[in-house]
Amino acid sequence: MKRKSIRKSAATISTDLADERCPSGVEGLDDILSGGLPRGGFYLIQGDPGSGKTTLALQFLLEGVRRGESVFYITLSETKAELLKVAGSHGWSLDKIPVLDLSTVENLLRPEAQTTVFHPSEVELTKVSQLLLDEVRKALPVRVAFDSLSEFRLMAETALRYRRQLLTLKQQFAKFKSTVVLLDDKMDKRGVIDPHVLSLTHGVVDMEQLSPDYGTSRRRLRVSKLRAVKFREGYHDYVISTGGLRVFPRMIPGEHRTDFRQGPVSSGIKALDALFGGGLDRGTTTLVLGQAGTGKSTLALQYAVHMADHGEPSMMFTFDETRSVMLSRAKVRGSS
Repeated sequence: MKRKSIRKSAATISTDLADERCPSGVEGLDDILSGGLPRGGFYLIQGDPGSGKTTLALQFLLEGVRRGESVFYITLSETKAELLKVAGSHGWSLDKIPVLDLSTVENLLRPEAQTTVFHPSEVELTKVSQLLLDEVRKALPVRVAFDSLSEFRLMAETALRYRRQLLTLKQQFAKFKSTVVLLDDKMDKRGVIDPHVLSLTHGVVDMEQLSPDYGTSRRRLRVSKLRAVKFREGYHDYVISTGGLRVFPRMIPGEHRTDFRQGPVSSGIKALDALFGGGLDRGTTTLVLGQAGTGKSTLALQYAVHMADHGEPSMMFTFDETRSVMLSRAKVRGSS
């Protein structure tokens, strides 16, 4: 009985640790991730140039700072000065985020330090990996951002060497109990993920920047993999504004059902209500079709005004007209 109790306690502790989340610091993203990334994992953030990967990584680390956790930023593709510019554009300070930047790596890889019988790329990758692990061992960070795998892949030159080094990093970070986000560019236009990274990581977040023929760019992301976590599938829109990323989780109708009072909704026009059998049924959707100038917008305004007169709120979404034009129309027709 005593052995069973010990085993049960150990299983409970293990489950509690597995369920512990690492909040991302990105508005809306934690809702998609069911509370955040499971701690101690190895996660890939893949995206187009300009999709906001670096911004997301900084928000992830800044959230750690806010929670009193030790953090570390490893960059092989951007200098510390460039990171400071990104942070400055959002009003952030990186004073509490240690950064291992490219200049440090360049000093380690001086030509005079590479006199060896091994291939230069093998020496370079080994030394970079050793430098990263030495610095991480000193800091023992709870959160790590690695920017980016593209440079790491080029150093490796061969797929086998690249995979081995990634596996080594994963094992070492696991010993430090660090939660790591790996930034990477998309492999091709189809968004195919590097199979070596896909098999080694615990989760994958795919970020996209779309450029339609008209209008501004559109950004969206999806979680294509997250081990042992039930996450929100599909694409979710997001924007990059001053202050960082804001993600808008896709809406699922089944999650937004509310109780409401049954009955007809009057338009305030007796003849129209009579045509509808007393009015439109509350909780239903009605499509109003007609040519330009037939009064579709006026009818919608009529409903909104009549409901406001009876103390019920309304909301109008306009796409073809500005707010000022809509209000001007309402004023001319005696509505406000």
